[in-house]
Amino acid sequence: MKQPYTCRGVVQISEVANGLIDPLLAKRAGINTLLLGSWDEIAGEDFADCTRPEKIAWQRRASESGQDGGYLPGVLTIACEGARALFLTHAQGELIQRINGFFGFPAINQIRIVQKPVSAPRKPNFKPRPLTGEPARKLDAMIGGIESDALKAALTRLGTAVMSQGKK
Repeated sequence: MKQPYTCRGVVQISEVANGLIDPLLAKRAGINTLLLGSWDEIAGEDFADCTRPEKIAWQRRASESGQDGGYLPGVLTIACEGARALFLTHAQGELIQRINGFFGFPAINQIRIVQKPVSAPRKPNFKPRPLTGEPARKLDAMIGGIESDALKAALTRLGTAVMSQGKK
């Protein structure tokens, strides 16, 4: 694989990563990193947060299956969260047009929707225990000269979180 070089010989890490990842994605899922990176614009604000393209299943060429012609569009599998899949089903005609506009040719003629979680589950917020004893007095001494109540409260939360972590 030939690496792209600039006038100073510096290559962006994203170009190197895309060069390594794209062949694997193309082989395993039929998609590329450009589609994944542009998915938010393609899906629009209604579906960007709850959908993710999974794979494109390309059909065999019409000439191989005994029909006339050469190219047949594929089926895009999209992971969608919960009840939003119903809304995506109603909007799939527009989404197919957007995807084909992105590719510049009729690459997709059908969308298959799979209901599954798309975003990573959120971790519960960890609230540290209030400081007692010497650490509490030390923190109070550090932030004692600050006049702003909002800044003082923020620094108290930060100091409590930092000082309450025991040695690991």
